[in-house]
Amino acid sequence: MKDREQWLKWAMELQSLAQAGLNYAKDCFDKERYTRIREISAEIIAQKTDISLEKVKKFFCNETGYQTPKMDTRAAVFKNDKILLVKERDGKWALPGGWVDVDLSVEENTVKEVMEEAGISVKAEKIIAIHDGIKNNLGCGLGPSPYGVCKIFILCSIVNECEGEFKKNIETSERGYFEIDKLPELSEIRNTQKQVQICFEAYKSSTWETVFD
Repeated sequence: MKDREQWLKWAMELQSLAQAGLNYAKDCFDKERYTRIREISAEIIAQKTDISLEKVKKFFCNETGYQTPKMDTRAAVFKNDKILLVKERDGKWALPGGWVDVDLSVEENTVKEVMEEAGISVKAEKIIAIHDGIKNNLGCGLGPSPYGVCKIFILCSIVNECEGEFKKNIETSERGYFEIDKLPELSEIRNTQKQVQICFEAYKSSTWETVFD
């Protein structure tokens, strides 16, 4: 995916500056100016997309403090040299994972997502890779997203051989283990074939070092 459009970069920068300004400014007139800058950033996005201004303000201008990227975790779980994938609602397959909850660490979120989506208890072992989700994963399905996304791929081990029973849920309908040359259709907003390949390489390596972009 090509980099963001320039107008979106400008809107993001305006929003980030305004959010930080509102957090640190003491003068009421400065706060008024930063509020207007934030409104302008939302108006730019609403004007350039089919998203209403009200919705843009709700999801784009609702945070406080210094703006940072969102985080998404993906668990690489192996059994008999095959990788665990779950079938998403769109009918495509992905590594178990999702957005990191605000009250959980990366490790805790990784373990939680595997249990919720695959019904398997795992232990997070090491970070395989940290990727820019906007550049590598078709914008993570967010469209012209005003957020940066850090996708964290984590090598996990099954806690015990009794994996637990899979139950169809609101997020996933199946689970399965796949060889690298027999992968099903992947949900590339969640993980690409290249990213799955990196997970296999990390699994087979005893000296793996985290890769990032």
